[in-house]
Amino acid sequence: MVPTRAPELTAPADLPYSFYSQPRSLGSRPKYREQSNAAEKEKGPVHHCNIMIDPRVVRGNVLSVRHPPQSTEPSILEVKRQRRAQKQGLARRLTQEQIRTGTPEPVEGREHVYVQTELYLEEISDHVIEVDEECQTDEFLDRPPTPLFVPAKTGKDVATQIEEGELFDFDIEVKPILEVLVGKTVEQALLEVMEEEELAQLLSHQRAFAELRNAEFAELQRLEEQDRRIREEKERRRLEHLEKLRKQKETAEKIAARAFAQRYLADLIPSVFNNLHESGFFYDPIERDIETEFLPWLMSEVEETLQKKVLGRMMLDSLIRMVVEKRLDEFSRPPPSDQTEAPAEEPREIDAAPQVSGSYYSN
Repeated sequence: MVPTRAPELTAPADLPYSFYSQPRSLGSRPKYREQSNAAEKEKGPVHHCNIMIDPRVVRGNVLSVRHPPQSTEPSILEVKRQRRAQKQGLARRLTQEQIRTGTPEPVEGREHVYVQTELYLEEISDHVIEVDEECQTDEFLDRPPTPLFVPAKTGKDVATQIEEGELFDFDIEVKPILEVLVGKTVEQALLEVMEEEELAQLLSHQRAFAELRNAEFAELQRLEEQDRRIREEKERRRLEHLEKLRKQKETAEKIAARAFAQRYLADLIPSVFNNLHESGFFYDPIERDIETEFLPWLMSEVEETLQKKVLGRMMLDSLIRMVVEKRLDEFSRPPPSDQTEAPAEEPREIDAAPQVSGSYYSN
């Protein structure tokens, strides 16, 4: 049922329009109405699915102020009571599942198979047939009664009529069946005993075969090891023989090379020494010492002495030139009047210097 709303109050026209609705989730609408309280609902007021009479539809002035709808949420005590009841029901179900005795585990080599024990057998398939259908939702209708499930037939019906006296006499008819059962049991027991004896003989044959195979395998390993040692010894001796032949060949080549070198160098050494002597590689150490040490020193000393003599001559020439220029300057000037009649002076030692110099150059 839809909760009724409080009467709306008109508001001044200057207020803006505002809409207020409590958020909630829409529940699934059932196709049929409940059978238990159908009579009670018929007595009560009938609510039609008509938006013209739905109090949630706004009519009239849209600017009027509307109060929020009354809260329909359950109280805290009711929520706690519901949670407690849920926990108790869950604990009760877990206890029943633990108390319920299950099927024991299958023995080795077998497994449990689910078998239908219902009155009507039906084909089991993993894929469930699903069909999508659509319909227009109308007002609640009375749900029709659920029909009895009768699966389709999958085989043929066979019937047999048994009259009185047609059934067998147990005391008479059970003897051949019992003889067959006892004979089959004894035969099966004899077969099992024979099988056990055959298995024991097979095991003894297997042990004997394993021992023989191990002995042959050990002999095979011994022969393989002996063959391996023989091959290694043969390879070692072959390598030694090859090494011996190589050394003999190398020795013969060395002897031949030595003899050829001696015969080739018999006339080569004297000619080489003669060429080296002619080329100057063999010399007298005293002569070489004189040429490399004494003569350069002597030439340097003579050159130094000559340089000193040339320096002395140059200094003497410069002195003579200075004296000559000075005397020439003195003689080129006219004598004074008071000394005109004076006798000529004797030449001094300095005047004789040119003659000495001339005699020196002449020497």
